[in-house]
Amino acid sequence: MNNRNLLAHREFLEGPFWQKIPAYRDVRESDFLDYRWQAKNSVTNSEKLFATLKGVVSEAFIADVRDGLLRSTMSIRVSPYILSLINWDAPYDDPLRIQFVPVKSRMRPDHPKLGLDSLNEQADAPVPGLTHRYPDKALFLPLNTCPVYCRFCTRSYAVGIDTEEVEKVPLGLDEERWQKAFDYIARTPALEDIVISGGDAFNLRARDLERIGMTLLGMENIRRMRFATKGPAVMPQKILSDTEWVDALTRVVDAGRKIHKDVVVHTHFNHPNEITAISRAAMDRLFERGIVVRNQSVLQRGVNDSVDTMQLLIKKLAFMNVHPYYVYVHDLVRGVEDLRTTVSAAVRLEKHVRGTTGGFNTPIFAVDAPGGGGKRDVHSYEFYDRATGISVYSSPTVRPGRHFIYFDPIHLLGDEGQKRWASPDEQRIMIADALNAAAR
Repeated sequence: MNNRNLLAHREFLEGPFWQKIPAYRDVRESDFLDYRWQAKNSVTNSEKLFATLKGVVSEAFIADVRDGLLRSTMSIRVSPYILSLINWDAPYDDPLRIQFVPVKSRMRPDHPKLGLDSLNEQADAPVPGLTHRYPDKALFLPLNTCPVYCRFCTRSYAVGIDTEEVEKVPLGLDEERWQKAFDYIARTPALEDIVISGGDAFNLRARDLERIGMTLLGMENIRRMRFATKGPAVMPQKILSDTEWVDALTRVVDAGRKIHKDVVVHTHFNHPNEITAISRAAMDRLFERGIVVRNQSVLQRGVNDSVDTMQLLIKKLAFMNVHPYYVYVHDLVRGVEDLRTTVSAAVRLEKHVRGTTGGFNTPIFAVDAPGGGGKRDVHSYEFYDRATGISVYSSPTVRPGRHFIYFDPIHLLGDEGQKRWASPDEQRIMIADALNAAAR
């Protein structure tokens, strides 16, 4: 590896890169760096998207997107920041376009064993919007909106507005629902760790973020909390220009530190192209406030499934003091089978990533076991058949005595595997054989 490649992670896109899009040609830097301008000008429907891209992409591509949106489980919401980072000269292969703007021509049939809530979050919810699966940790979903909607969202059953494909579970802002969650947490002494997600904590008003944080800090049993947000990756301008929100977050972090409780931010960068000088400035601001930031990526085919891309992403994150924490094997999510890859691909990536940088900046590659098994190291399967694409995991602490199955995408299997999956009888045999092998 030459010296330039070794230092590529220190290069950050600067300058008025957004002005290459005609719709943003006259946008001043002061406006582009204002989160209110980003939010106001975010694309929230197909017509606004096509108006923004007029003269930038072909009519054939626009037609492909129009048809893709009709089949998507997620409504569209994309910030001008993200739109400006997409290479519209080659949109089909651009890693950011792939994540946020669907095209019908690249879609593939869903896996036959795929469900809308594949992680069984609702089944593990003692009250609406609170998933309690691990003994000492719960996931709190105070709202169902995000600054940008990802095609691959695990919570497509609830996040965003209804689409042609999905009628969403209602988890909007509701203080009565929040109180039920708080009451459950307070009366469950084993709970110590709360993830505040959604939707996205970025979309909480400053006073609501502070209320949630201080309420949880006031509970004797709670020792840790994490505010989960994709915001820094898709709208870092908020951290630079929404002083009220950042101050509220800082007060919660400081209050926790004074009583020896841990409050951190978990964010979600998936590709090096999402990281610019604006991202770095935003992360510097949080670092200056003493706020710890960790990153959770989703492994996606054509986005970050190459060794070079994943190594660069991890090094770039570490350089701006964001700790790579997890890389998730893509969940079984409806409508995005083209984005999933195999367990063997994740195992291969993990081997190449380890040793790239310090161990504390090396992420865990994990499968969130379908059906509620929780997070498992990708290589910790009890059984894996690359020919059928079936991997079996156990979760002795979370679900003693049970096995959980993850399925590789059928179109990435060999001919024999694809042929067997075409038969319902063969599907049952393959699954039974895998479970029997795992139990030996």
